[in-house]
Amino acid sequence: MDRAGRSTATAELTVTVTGYDERPVVHPRRLTLLRTAAGRRIEREEGAGGPPPLWDLGTVGAAAGARCLVLGVDGADAAGPAARAGAAVVGDRAVSAVEALWGSSWAGRLLLELPATGEQFARLLADDRPGWSDLAAVTVSAPGAPLHAPADRVLVNPEVYARLSDFGRQVVVTHEAVHVATRADTRAWTPLWLSEGVADWTGYRDSGRSARQIAPELARDVAAGRLPAALPADAALTAGGEGLAQAYEQSWLACDLIARRYGPQRLVALYRAVGAAAPGADREAWLDGLFRDRLGLGLAEFTRLWLAEVRALAG
Repeated sequence: MDRAGRSTATAELTVTVTGYDERPVVHPRRLTLLRTAAGRRIEREEGAGGPPPLWDLGTVGAAAGARCLVLGVDGADAAGPAARAGAAVVGDRAVSAVEALWGSSWAGRLLLELPATGEQFARLLADDRPGWSDLAAVTVSAPGAPLHAPADRVLVNPEVYARLSDFGRQVVVTHEAVHVATRADTRAWTPLWLSEGVADWTGYRDSGRSARQIAPELARDVAAGRLPAALPADAALTAGGEGLAQAYEQSWLACDLIARRYGPQRLVALYRAVGAAAPGADREAWLDGLFRDRLGLGLAEFTRLWLAEVRALAG
């Protein structure tokens, strides 16, 4: 305690959004306590590590859909009442689209956090690696969740999201809703081309868009003679990586091939089978065995079929 009667303490603030949080969200806080004649009072409260709660960035307002809750920072059009209401409509549609394919074994609800600026998005994401600022949304675990806890909420980058068409916004939010819905089936060993591919495939499902419309960057590469040699490695699907758009499009095309050739439910079953058991030291051999068991062909043969689909994008 200093001469003015001030002392500091650390505490954990726990918050639960009723109907959306399965466990309390934990925010470490640093408190400045002031001794007065009536006792000690909190003079100042601030974050003490990790991403801040949304309300540290400003006054928070909410918009509730039937199955989606949007929390946004007031004082900016990008996160104001109209933006929140619009995002809630998109979120409701995303939940319905995901449930139609993935069933009702997940919570069937979506929590979106909508900061006012890209800088606030970066603070909530608590990741300063390059490339995140270009993303429209990211699915994350709640602050303070146990290590490796599944992702359960969607952070929206307001500046990128605002530039998207209505269709683009729906694809993005549906993509992220897939990550929330499949969190119990997704493991560290799940190939990113599969997890990102099924999310994109669900987002574009029944859109009526052609492969060239969904994968324009990849189609341009193919037309220029730049073809991939293999399914995307995990590193190719990391934010900030070179050729990120093409890697996502390649992943979508691989999952689209499975869904067209075997049916959407076989794609879902394959995804869940991948998450059901650890692969051991050789993930590729393990994945090859799963493909043979679930689809009746090995990974090498599947890759050849996929490369033929890639080449067909040249028109």
